[in-house]
Amino acid sequence: MKISADIQAFQKRLGHEFSHPELLLRALTHSSISSATRPDNQRLEFLGDRVLGLTMAEALFEKDKSASEGQLAPRFNALVRKETCADVARQIDLGAVLKLGRSEMMSGGRRKEALLADAMEAVIAAVYRDAGFEVAKALVRRLWGKRIDHVENDARDAKTALQEWAQARGQKPPKYVEISRKGPDHAPVFTIEVTLESGQSECSEANSKRHAEQAAAKALLKQLEAGNG
Repeated sequence: MKISADIQAFQKRLGHEFSHPELLLRALTHSSISSATRPDNQRLEFLGDRVLGLTMAEALFEKDKSASEGQLAPRFNALVRKETCADVARQIDLGAVLKLGRSEMMSGGRRKEALLADAMEAVIAAVYRDAGFEVAKALVRRLWGKRIDHVENDARDAKTALQEWAQARGQKPPKYVEISRKGPDHAPVFTIEVTLESGQSECSEANSKRHAEQAAAKALLKQLEAGNG
């Protein structure tokens, strides 16, 4: 099967040359352009999520032989969550080769975190189907690289940590309110305020609600740790 120059270049960035390139093309095909003869990447995404999960679980299990399940779980979540997958996808410029419908392309689909994350998982599955688990595992470990070595000992996200802080003091869960949204639809900027029952609050902005909420929670945790509350 003949493949285009941009797909050949992507294979080099990925670090795997496909024996069955049709697997890679399927992994890169979003539902917005799929058809009866051109299946999308959703089934591969499902499989890739599991390949990634087993790879990371094994890597963490081997890396810290004294860690408890309670310590390993948040580290695992930090490595397999959508934000991390999208970050790896950007690292290899996966967005440049995504196959998208016109409307999705016009709305900035090549930069959307969810699309990049899903496609990254689909590509992992494509490698697994093309060359087996050991090859897919080696590729994932190489692409995730220092993220595995540097994953925080306590990798709970900031929202979880803030909620636990509030619960430990008998307070209700923190409240998150969208203060504003600005910018075009394909590149919005959200401002989120988080407030505790005791009155302390912080605001942060980011290109997604989730990121803004996490940033606000992190800022409030810093405020609390500094003893300003």
